[in-house]
Amino acid sequence: MLHDAVTMQQNGAQAEAEEIYREILALRPLHFDAIQLLGALLLQTGRIEDGIPLLQKAVSINAKQAPLHSNLAYAYNVQRRFSEGLASANRALALQAGFPDALNNQGNALAGLDRPAEALASFDKALASQPGLAQAWNNRACVLRDLDRPADALASCDQAIALQSRYADAWSNRANALSDMNRPTDAQASYQRALELAPAFVDAWNNLGLTFVDMKLHDEALRAYEKALALDPNSAESHWNYALCLLQTGRLDEGWREYEWRWQRHRIKASQRGFTQPLWLGDFSLEGKTILLHAEQGLGDTLQFCRYAPLVAAMGARVILEAPKELMRLIATLDGVAELVEQGQALPDFDCHAPLLSLPLAFRTDVAKIPCNVPYLFADKAASQRWSLRLADDGASALKVGLVGAGGNRPHVAELRKTDARRSMTLDMLSSILDVPQVRFYSLQKGPAAQQLRDADKLAAQVIDYTDELEDFADTAALVDNLDLIITVDTAVAHLAGAMNKPVWIMNRFDTCWRWLLDRTDSPWYPRARLFRQPALGDWQSVVHAVRDALAAGDASAV
Repeated sequence: MLHDAVTMQQNGAQAEAEEIYREILALRPLHFDAIQLLGALLLQTGRIEDGIPLLQKAVSINAKQAPLHSNLAYAYNVQRRFSEGLASANRALALQAGFPDALNNQGNALAGLDRPAEALASFDKALASQPGLAQAWNNRACVLRDLDRPADALASCDQAIALQSRYADAWSNRANALSDMNRPTDAQASYQRALELAPAFVDAWNNLGLTFVDMKLHDEALRAYEKALALDPNSAESHWNYALCLLQTGRLDEGWREYEWRWQRHRIKASQRGFTQPLWLGDFSLEGKTILLHAEQGLGDTLQFCRYAPLVAAMGARVILEAPKELMRLIATLDGVAELVEQGQALPDFDCHAPLLSLPLAFRTDVAKIPCNVPYLFADKAASQRWSLRLADDGASALKVGLVGAGGNRPHVAELRKTDARRSMTLDMLSSILDVPQVRFYSLQKGPAAQQLRDADKLAAQVIDYTDELEDFADTAALVDNLDLIITVDTAVAHLAGAMNKPVWIMNRFDTCWRWLLDRTDSPWYPRARLFRQPALGDWQSVVHAVRDALAAGDASAV
């Protein structure tokens, strides 16, 4: 009977094979081969949760079988139990050194544990032993993307496809690599090939949506996300990207609701606060209650959405605001906050809470009702006066312009690294702006990109740099308070200037962040903001030329 079941399983008659395995186990509950083969069949048919207990039972009977441990590693990885997956893969390799399947599963576990370099080594070992293992070529591509090597990832996908031309996952990963390389048209073709092969491939529909956004085809993107969600209503990534696209296109009411799915994303889930106090989304009265508003995501997000604190206070609540250390002194100037707490410090008692980026949902914010009472953040007067005296010593009267060319650098997260690369430019790309007469430029660039100014003698002679004296955003605000205009990419300084009601020109990437909406040169969030948008993906030259022309024409004085 067992031999017949194995033959059936190998020939694709899985239901019939399963029936025989279960008949054997009804007669002999500890039949090792039937247990482990049925466990493997359940994994093969996607019933991971049912398969794991059988494989664990088989291990308890005979722990000396390397394929059994490797199958367990695969199952744990599917459930994102990567530490257990790695332990099982390592046990398999201890029993059978160089076992390609186990090396592949070891690589996937290491990738899941954010150890991409080690994962790449595992995949390379697997392929050295079995060059025809298409799955290892495909998985190798994923970690090469994590290591910011998209061209190598593309080549690895092509190897997988050469081995298995109908390998939908490899076609989808190929498209991911092309997207990383800013080749959206080519990415679209590969996603569509993946979907021809696997029409119910949720990740491919979701990522096709992202590529449509890169092509400024937002209606098509929304349809792709809707298709993904029809196939899997619980796909957090699809809900997240759907939310961003809705917000981008100005459908804020729907977008804020979808945006709450962010807490189900693997990357963000761990940062969700596990308070016993209820979440407030505008659904009950705050009169006489103490509410904790807590920052999330980036510094710019906190600067943009702390504006809601006075509105919450106006509803009769006592507002506690938890904020990052870098913003504490600056946010102390925000109206409506009864108590300010630094992130990581003990919290006082409160009755309910809300993350800052849930407040637009709580207030049912649409484009026409965005609260834009600016300024709502202020520089320290004494510090501002000191900078006024310093800047007066810098030379003849001129328009004083602050410059930021790069956003924060978060290389450890592939998704954020891609955004950081797209929203940033090198400082030398701004060089044509620097020769506009009657303008004095000041660097506001912090982080690794600040070194570019120090390494370029010519640029250093054209841009005054006091950033070593800026320890936090209160220091930056005091300097900004004495400037006439800020020219920046989409980063926290844009929000600082906007919150202070300073004229700010934002050099914006083509695949714009949702908050800047589409095709507008203004922003309903910041009345004195002006947007200079890329006309095509990666085209900073056109943006810089437009900024230079506006500056030379004296447009800054009209802001």
